[in-house]
Amino acid sequence: MNSYRSFNQVREDLASGSISCVSLVDHYIGQIAQSNLNAFLEVFDESAKAQAIVVDQKLADGTAGKLAGMVVALKDNIAYKGHHVSVASKILEGFESIYHATAVERLLAEDAIIIGRCNCDEFAMGSSNENSSFGPVLNAVQEDKVPGGSSGGSASAVKAGLCLAALGTDTGGSIRQPASFSGVVGYKPTYGRVSRHGLLAYASSFDQIGPLTNTVADTALLVEVMAGGDDYDSTASQKPVSNYSEELDQTKNKTFNIAYIQDCLDRDGLDPEVKAKTLSVIENLRSLGHTVEPVEFPYLDHVVPNYYVLTTAEASSNLSRYDGIHFGYRSESATDIETTYTKSRTEGFGPEVKRRIMLGTFVLSAGYYDAYYTKGLKVRNLIKQRTVAIFNDYDFILLPTTPTTAFKIGENVDDPITMYLQDIFTVQANLAGNCAISVPVGEHSNGLPFGIQLMASHFEDSKLLSFAHQLEEQEK
Repeated sequence: MNSYRSFNQVREDLASGSISCVSLVDHYIGQIAQSNLNAFLEVFDESAKAQAIVVDQKLADGTAGKLAGMVVALKDNIAYKGHHVSVASKILEGFESIYHATAVERLLAEDAIIIGRCNCDEFAMGSSNENSSFGPVLNAVQEDKVPGGSSGGSASAVKAGLCLAALGTDTGGSIRQPASFSGVVGYKPTYGRVSRHGLLAYASSFDQIGPLTNTVADTALLVEVMAGGDDYDSTASQKPVSNYSEELDQTKNKTFNIAYIQDCLDRDGLDPEVKAKTLSVIENLRSLGHTVEPVEFPYLDHVVPNYYVLTTAEASSNLSRYDGIHFGYRSESATDIETTYTKSRTEGFGPEVKRRIMLGTFVLSAGYYDAYYTKGLKVRNLIKQRTVAIFNDYDFILLPTTPTTAFKIGENVDDPITMYLQDIFTVQANLAGNCAISVPVGEHSNGLPFGIQLMASHFEDSKLLSFAHQLEEQEK
């Protein structure tokens, strides 16, 4: 069977009768079984095959949805009714969801087939997928390298051809960074564009569900299906959702004002080849008639500290429910209420999650709330204001997705500061709530891929996807 890299290829073969959804699911299950990437924590073979039979019949009847034949994996923090979800944590091991996440429900309504749940950093906290309670994920391009995080399992699964597409979540770059490290497309929608109902929260004012795919066209189709208001999520926007997948040519032959942040390109930690390719893309865009200019963003050194103050505070609150009483793992050695709390959380959470809970609890504590959390909110507002100001003059912001290509497994595991700085170019979009995408643009001399990131103003998702599609075509 073909190694499919786009949904159009799948649709063509389904229409010709050369494959069926059942044979496609069998193919992916076989590929997963042969893989040693540790990208999947569980394969939903029975339900995926049952769904494939239903979709094949719908295709025969002419009643199939727009995603019929698309085989999708879920990051292990997105609920799928009747299936396990654990956020790659011991504290939720064995937990089975009793409802669908809204994003999943909408995919199923259009006849997507859910193949399994992908490994990730525990509670989506990490930039390398080494924090999972179930072992690290390997990079599908070079297996001694990390795939990025926290959606590393999703990125590796797509790159390795273990599914056609996968859902991830992006809190500070957790879709775009692994997309860059793995050589796939990764998209973070505008905050509120996709419902968070059924997403096991890390930081509620940052988290967004989004896809990882091989093409921008597949990304546009998935976001189009998932986006829109939701009665179960008050932060989900009621703004109308257009047909993103049919609007991919809207920016063709048009010219735009594009900003790039000079300070990003002047960073000491930016790999010279990544910088050179970014500058090459800028010059290519200029040659096509676009205006591409440097802009000042004086808060680059503050975005990562600001992100970790605010997200850990939200995590401290969100994860307080996992205590051995309300939810989650309960220690067998607990003898009373106090030891139930302390032992269950100590044994159930991994070291990185505990580090962030403690940091968040500290910044929310009575003596430090104003000094850290309140000040963090003010800094976030400055970042939002400056980002809005840039988009008053420019259509897009262009910058590298990551400072480097994927690093070796274990290389940064004992250096949390270096690990946190992997997100330096991606967290701005989460702090400001903008849509952003990573598009693969090249291969480093070390053989590893990397991406270019584009950002657009709030709810300009359609325009961003269209422009990213044009960039993708130019870079082929």
